[in-house]
Amino acid sequence: MDASIFFVIVGAVAVAAVARWRGWPAPLLVTVVALAASFIPIVPNIVIDGHVLLNLVLPPLLYSAALDVSFVSFARAMPQIRRLGVGLVVATTMIVGLVAYLLLPELGVFGALLLGAIVAPPDAVSAAAIGRKLGLPRRIMTVLSGESLINDATSLTLYRVFAAAVVVGPTAFHIWSTVGQFVLAVVVGVLIGVVFGLGMHQLRMRSDDAVINGTVGLLAPFGAYAIAEQLGGSGVISVVAMGLFVGFNAPRTSYTTRQQEAPLWLSADFLLESFVFAYIGLQLPRVIGDLADGEVGPVIVLSIVVLLVVLVVRPLFVYPASVWGQWWTRLKLRRWQRRRESGVSEAIAERRGRHPLTEEQLRQQLAETKLSWRDNAVISWAGMRGVVTLATALAAADLARIGDQASHAIVVVAFVVTVGTLLLQGLTLPWLIKALGVVDGREAAQDARQLAAVRVRSREVGKAYLRDMRKQWATQHGEESLKTFDAFAKRLIRVETDAETSQIDLTPRPSYEQFMTMSKGWLSVRRQLLLTERDAGNLSEEVMHELVTAMDAEELALDTRAATRPQSRV
Repeated sequence: MDASIFFVIVGAVAVAAVARWRGWPAPLLVTVVALAASFIPIVPNIVIDGHVLLNLVLPPLLYSAALDVSFVSFARAMPQIRRLGVGLVVATTMIVGLVAYLLLPELGVFGALLLGAIVAPPDAVSAAAIGRKLGLPRRIMTVLSGESLINDATSLTLYRVFAAAVVVGPTAFHIWSTVGQFVLAVVVGVLIGVVFGLGMHQLRMRSDDAVINGTVGLLAPFGAYAIAEQLGGSGVISVVAMGLFVGFNAPRTSYTTRQQEAPLWLSADFLLESFVFAYIGLQLPRVIGDLADGEVGPVIVLSIVVLLVVLVVRPLFVYPASVWGQWWTRLKLRRWQRRRESGVSEAIAERRGRHPLTEEQLRQQLAETKLSWRDNAVISWAGMRGVVTLATALAAADLARIGDQASHAIVVVAFVVTVGTLLLQGLTLPWLIKALGVVDGREAAQDARQLAAVRVRSREVGKAYLRDMRKQWATQHGEESLKTFDAFAKRLIRVETDAETSQIDLTPRPSYEQFMTMSKGWLSVRRQLLLTERDAGNLSEEVMHELVTAMDAEELALDTRAATRPQSRV
């Protein structure tokens, strides 16, 4: 590795660490410091091939982001995610392409559309990193994270199509061929991602070696991405599908895998995000310096106009799309009601061997995540660009037949849009959230209700488990030992206060093996209840993960006690 890259990484990590310590948004501070440092003569000028940057940085960042996304919330918000991740990217590409061609005809039609595809997708890194720091509600974060996970696939598909048209000529472009490429990219990407996800899940279920599981987890995103791309699919979709599958099934694996995986990916994300945002800031003066004297004015004007277009197109799309989504939901519900009145719905359900859906069940299936105009305002202003825009712009500069002026213009515009959205939107987003009052107590109150309800059900399930264990205990140790069992069972369900439980006479005391068996069984049935409640839609995935993390800590304490006192008795 070039020594200059090492020093950039070290500097970026140091700045990001200061930002975390002070409670500031690390991506913004790293970008600003790198931008300022780029004007210092002794700062190294590093250049990384766009394809290398895309292949090395994007897979792990996408995979890590997908692991943290609630699959249930993602599926429910899919209509909104699909509109933003596909529809908005296509709309932005076309509008930016038209504007770019009118302002700089030297780009050519497909060169202008190529530029549009490059600047169209908001970045997964930016959305997740800044959104987490700002404490955005989950309903907004799910849409933003979901959009940024799939819009890269749309953008990269359009990029490939328009890049081929630039190199080969207009005959390479056909609208139906573009649609076919996108469908193929999605289908192949999903299939490869699910295959890798199944493989990862089976490994994690059968192996308790957290080191092996973590190492394979670090390598798998690169494999899924590369194989999908090689087969004509979307590496982005493949990695996202794999991450969603593994993340959804993570609570079924051993607690040691989960406990090692979390800090591992936090560190990887921190390192990669710091480097990416530093690299973005360092490159802007260089790419502007590559412009010839006569190119500076027109390209700077084009960059500012495209930045404004990107900022304006998003809210102009978000609000009508939200209204259309609600109207479409009501239309489907009215159609179902007419079919029900005519008996068609019942006949179809009977042929399929299912019970007809009730109106409430259908509403739950059709209902999108409800977003207010304030929520949509935040979504409209959270369109920061990042690593995909940066990498594809650098890759486009190497295309044959595009010309020096066009390639320089594309790179400069991409960097201006990336840095401009990061600084302009990133710096003002906290003010906007505070002014609109988006962060409220609704989610906290809902979480508290779910938590109270699941604790009641957890105690019921735990008591049922203890009743079964009590019968086994009586069979194995005799009726006279049930006093000991009952006393220990009370400790598990915490009927008494701590002061009272500490004075319970466990005579005769259970062996340590009996203590471990009962305690781990108690944790297992409660953990299984959480999965059941999540799958039934009674418990949000975020609350479930918090409870699973607490149970993992309990199990770690049990195993630590077993390792340090193997011969002890309770």
